[in-house]
Amino acid sequence: MADNLLEIEGLTLHYGGSEILRGVDLTAAKGEVTCVMGTNGVGKTSLLKAISGTHPRSTGDYRLAGERIGRLSAHALAQRGVAYVPQGREIFPFLTVEENLETGFACLPRDRRRIPDDVFELFPILRDFLKRRGGDLSGGQQQQLAIARALVTEPNLLLLDEPTEGIQPNIIKQIGDVIRLLKSRGDMAIVLVEQYFEFAHALGDSFLVLERGAEKLSGRAGALDKGRLMQAVSV
Repeated sequence: MADNLLEIEGLTLHYGGSEILRGVDLTAAKGEVTCVMGTNGVGKTSLLKAISGTHPRSTGDYRLAGERIGRLSAHALAQRGVAYVPQGREIFPFLTVEENLETGFACLPRDRRRIPDDVFELFPILRDFLKRRGGDLSGGQQQQLAIARALVTEPNLLLLDEPTEGIQPNIIKQIGDVIRLLKSRGDMAIVLVEQYFEFAHALGDSFLVLERGAEKLSGRAGALDKGRLMQAVSV
């Protein structure tokens, strides 16, 4: 197994007086997909928000490439290579596809502000739609745009929140193929929050199942029985 790029230990997170996550541990290695699973409302999105810096954790040790991370902002974490594709995509509907992609430049130094060619190799339709407004794209095309925008930042940690939600089957397959390709390159760790079990199971190298904000089940793909994992996710 590759060395862990991300190491989270004992993470807790609160919204006001409500404890949403308690004592969560998570690791993610380059060249691997770590899947976070569970029913609605168990804290999966909150975990990605804590890792991305969009909501501060309350306690817990956070290491990125071996370095302990304090309470950095989302922008500072993006500068360190953390890219977050949120649930619902959150593209800018009145900006063109090209302008949406260029918003990824914000965390890059000026000499690296360009759209990498491999973005269009991964998502060819975006090249054809560069001048089209984001809001005019289909849901599947918007999801491709959201992932592509994250890749513009040249991340070493990619956080994906429900990328198959509301997406047509052919785009789901394409997104799965893109994740496999990114994984095979070996220079990026991917944390995938996903409720589509078969999609996640086919991609995952390790799994964390949450229940009521805490770990219910975790382990490597080869060590976890599929039926047991499915039962843990669905109950």
